[in-house]
Amino acid sequence: MAAVAGAGAMAAVSARAQVSNLMPAPTAALPPPIDYLAVARKQLAIQARHIPQGDRVGIVDFGLPSSRPRFALVDMVAGKVDMFPVTHGRGSDPQHDGWLKNFSNRVGSLATSRGAYRTSDYYWGANGSSMRLAGLEADNSNADARAIVVHGAWYADPSLIATQGKLGRSEGCFAVGEELLPMVLYKLGPGRLLFADRLSEPPPMPKPFDLPTAEPLPGTENMRRASSISGPLPKTAD
Repeated sequence: MAAVAGAGAMAAVSARAQVSNLMPAPTAALPPPIDYLAVARKQLAIQARHIPQGDRVGIVDFGLPSSRPRFALVDMVAGKVDMFPVTHGRGSDPQHDGWLKNFSNRVGSLATSRGAYRTSDYYWGANGSSMRLAGLEADNSNADARAIVVHGAWYADPSLIATQGKLGRSEGCFAVGEELLPMVLYKLGPGRLLFADRLSEPPPMPKPFDLPTAEPLPGTENMRRASSISGPLPKTAD
């Protein structure tokens, strides 16, 4: 009887081990949140001679999807950070899944450009109240030629996140919801720094699911796949 009990216990342990092999491995820990105040200080130091107003800085973290607030308005005096949703260009996200894949400075790319910008004057254009931007780096030197600006748009309304899981896409501009635009334009204002880059790291992809190659679980030795009885599996799932 003891031998039978021992064999049963060993089978149970083996079964648990095989079941544990079926469970997906835990994903790696997410990186710590970005310190946007520190990023603002660093970029202000780099671009100081181009930026007459250093009290507030805009930081856009395109490492986050458009479903997340990623436009950080940093108050350098109070050390406060306000976050807003913002779009990226359709050329940077051809699949329209909400994640920026690439930057481009090319005219006609419809993509977002990375780098430091100086905010310029307000104007009234096709998208209503807007703010011009001057590209300060080789990666965004065509900002004026491409008409890359900050403006409001219906497709940047945060309510779309609840219904579609993401914002719409611009043609490379920094578009925010129309109700948020007055606050963003007022707080950012002309003569200040706007810096855009992929700062946050995207979450790690899960490890591919592999079936174990160990012995079958007790009681499943005689189980057969449907395909081994009735031929190949159907092409569709319904």
